[in-house]
Amino acid sequence: MSKLQKPLKEKELLSINTKKGLLALLRQSTLDPKKAIHALKYEKRLAKLQEELLVLQQWVVKNNKKVVVIFEGRDAAGKGGAIRRITEHLPPREVRVVALPKPDEIEEGQWYFQRYINRFPREGEIVFFDRSWYNRAVVEPVNDFCTRKQYLNFMDSVNDVERMMLLSDIHLVKLYFSISKNEQERRFKDITSSPIKKWKYSDVDRKALALWDEYTSYKELMFKNTQKYVPWKIIKANRKTSARITALEHILNKIPYEVKDKENIRHKAILKDNDEQL
Repeated sequence: MSKLQKPLKEKELLSINTKKGLLALLRQSTLDPKKAIHALKYEKRLAKLQEELLVLQQWVVKNNKKVVVIFEGRDAAGKGGAIRRITEHLPPREVRVVALPKPDEIEEGQWYFQRYINRFPREGEIVFFDRSWYNRAVVEPVNDFCTRKQYLNFMDSVNDVERMMLLSDIHLVKLYFSISKNEQERRFKDITSSPIKKWKYSDVDRKALALWDEYTSYKELMFKNTQKYVPWKIIKANRKTSARITALEHILNKIPYEVKDKENIRHKAILKDNDEQL
């Protein structure tokens, strides 16, 4: 027998009885008012953090700062969606999103880091990397896209490269979106069954579940050996909404911009652990 839902509080009823509340309710396949309330809380919190991110971005422009934020994680972890929501209100002239394809013949003959460094920010710019040089730490060795020597050379040099970034006055933030095996499988099914999403499903994705343990081993080695100068922020990403909020909060906390509203970016729980994906 399923648990009876607690009745909505007066404040929650007032929230539902608005244009935004009714739209949030109608988006729920089961017309679940609790889920609609969660959606409203998420959108409200997201808007507050996006507003604060604009303050950070203007500080970057005004002071000729350079910021790099990298998003890593397993396939279907929600990196791209998080970047879209985080950047959707930022001015495009001072913000770039970089999602590099497979290297071409010229890039394969270059120093490994070169094609990433070529996309680093100019003064006054923020660059978000949807996957980064850390492809060589996990994806490439798992799928035999690099040699053992290339992998070891990368692991031996990446901390020094990031130290040089810091010495060059580049603010670097490293985010890792962590999902469970069951959640990855669920998302793959959602992607392959959708006519507008199935283009995302690649040959690498097809092997991801079978190679789960190999990914885990290389991921743990990456965490162990690549935090000398810039630590990783590991984000629980089974729920995309809470992952996006956590990512935004971390970016705002890590960059030392002026007029920071500490109360605005203080972590506030939006969804409980047992809340369903919105």
